Amino acid sequence: MSTTAAPIRPTKRGYLVWLWVGVLVAVLIAGLLAWRGTAAVVADTGSNAQFLAYNAGQPGVEQTASGLQYRVLEAGEGDARPTDTDLVLVNYTGKLRDGETFDASQQPTPMSPTQVVPGFGEGLKLMPKGSKYRFWIKPELAYGAEPRRDPSTGQEVIPGEALLVFDVEMVDFVPEAVVRQMQQQQMMQQGAPGGAMPGGAMPGGAMPGGPPAPPAAGQ
Repeated sequence: MSTTAAPIRPTKRGYLVWLWVGVLVAVLIAGLLAWRGTAAVVADTGSNAQFLAYNAGQPGVEQTASGLQYRVLEAGEGDARPTDTDLVLVNYTGKLRDGETFDASQQPTPMSPTQVVPGFGEGLKLMPKGSKYRFWIKPELAYGAEPRRDPSTGQEVIPGEALLVFDVEMVDFVPEAVVRQMQQQQMMQQGAPGGAMPGGAMPGGAMPGGPPAPPAAGQ
C-alpha cells in the first residue's frame, strides 16, 4: 500500500520578496552593528584624530570651528554667557582619554577664560549660568606635545599630546572689574595697604587666592 504525500502549496511571489527583504535588512543591521563596534574600538585605541572623528558623530556632541568638541549635559539659565572680561566660578573635573582624573576642583573655583588653556577658555564662554558641559579638548587647544608635571614631585600628570576631557559646572560669572571694585571697597573698609586683597571673596564664596584653576596656557 502506498501513501501519496500531499503536495506543498506554491509560495506566493510576494511572500518571497518580503522574506528576502527581511533577510537583507537583518544582514545590514548586523553589518552596521559590527561596524559601529569596530569604530568604537578604533576610537578608544586609535589616535586622537580617530577618536575625535568618531566622537563628533555621537548624539549631542557639537564641534566649534577651532575643533573643540562639547556636549550640553544641563542647559542652564538664560542666554547670557561669560566673556574674556569676566571672572567665572566653576566646578570641574579633568580626565585623560583613558578616564584617569588628573585634576578636580574641591570647591567652586574662580578663573578667567583668558588664563586657562585655549580650549578650556573657549568652552567656558559657551556656558550660561547653571549649565553643565563636557569638553573634549585636543592637544592643539591644550598643551600640545609638552607633558605637564607636578611641580612638587616632578611626576608626569598629563602626557604630551594628551586629549583632555572636562566636566564643568558654571556656578556663576561676573565682570572682573566688579570683583576688583569689591576688593578695593573691602580693602578700604579694613584699612589694608594698596593692591588686591588675597582674601577678597568672589560671589559664591570662592576666593581668588584659593584652589588653582586648570593649568594656564604656557605654564
